[in-house]
Amino acid sequence: MTPEPTPPAESPSTSPGPTSDAAPQERVPNPLSHLLDVLQLEQVGDGDGSAADPDHFRGVSVHQPTGRVYGGQVLAQAVLAAGRTVPEGRLPHSLHGYFLRPGGLDVPIDLAVERLRDGRSFSARRTHAIQHGKPILSMIASFQEDQGGIEHSSPMPDAPAPEEVPSALDVLGGIDHPIARFWSHHSAFELRHVGGSLYLGPDHEPKDHQMVWMRARGDVGDDQLLHRALMAYACDQVMLEPILRQSGTSWVTPDLSIASLDHAMWWHRDVRVDDWLLYVQSASSAQGGRGLGAARVFAQDGTLVASIAQEGMVRLPAL
Repeated sequence: MTPEPTPPAESPSTSPGPTSDAAPQERVPNPLSHLLDVLQLEQVGDGDGSAADPDHFRGVSVHQPTGRVYGGQVLAQAVLAAGRTVPEGRLPHSLHGYFLRPGGLDVPIDLAVERLRDGRSFSARRTHAIQHGKPILSMIASFQEDQGGIEHSSPMPDAPAPEEVPSALDVLGGIDHPIARFWSHHSAFELRHVGGSLYLGPDHEPKDHQMVWMRARGDVGDDQLLHRALMAYACDQVMLEPILRQSGTSWVTPDLSIASLDHAMWWHRDVRVDDWLLYVQSASSAQGGRGLGAARVFAQDGTLVASIAQEGMVRLPAL
C-alpha cells in the first residue's frame, strides 16, 4: 500500500502515516480538484509521431510528502486506463494488482493496456504502469455490463455515525508537520477512525480489526468508472492498519517499514465515494514480514458495495 500520506518504504507502494520530514509540503488549494485533474489521463502514441494509440495512456502524480508515488494513485490510473478500452456500459467488478517497484513523483507514468478478452457480457484487461521502461504496477481487471441475478449481501455492523467520530483535522490540525498537514488539510479524502486512529500512537487495546468512515472532500459527479477508480485510490491508505493495531504499533513507531505488495478488489454494486462509506476491516494473519488485511465497504444505508484484500510488507527492526 502506498500512502496517500505515508512514509517512504522499500516496496512499490508506501503506506500512510505521520512519520518523515521528507519533501516540503506542496500547497494544493483544492486537493480533490487536483486529484481529479491528475486522473485525467492523456492518450499517447508510440513516440514516432504517429496517431495516438487507443491502448496507451500517460499520467502524472499527486504530490506526496514522502517524495514517492502513492500506490493507490497508480491503481486508480490503471483502472481508468483499462476502463477506456472496454465496450460502453461495462464497469470494473474486480481487479488484482501487484506493486512491483516504487514510483517517482517527477516522472510521467505510462499505462499500457492489453485487451485480453471481450465476451458477450465480460471484458478482461491487463494494465502495466511503467516508469523508466520498467513496470511499477501490473494489474488485471474484469469488466461486466449491468445484468440481473441473485441478490444478497452481508449486513453492516453497528457503528456510530460519521458525524460522531473525530476527523483527521480534529486529531492532527494543531500539529506543524508536513504529513500531519497532509492528512488534516491536503488529502482528497476525509477519514474518521471509529475508536481512534493510529496517527499519533498505537491502540491501547490491541485488536485485529477496525472501522473507518471515508468520504471524498467534494462532489465527484456521476461517472461510475471514476467513482470505482477513486475507491481504489482511497482504500490503499488504510488496508494494513489492522495489522498495526494487533501488533501494538502505529504510523509513528520508529523505523516502521510498511508497503503494499498486492491488492484485490471486488465491486458488488455502484458506489459513490462522495458519500460516507464505512470500511469494516480485519487482519487475519501476519508472518514473515508480511500481513494480510481485508475490508468490507458499506454505503451509509447499509448496502455492501465492495470487498477488498491486500497483502503488505510490515517490518520492524526488532522483529
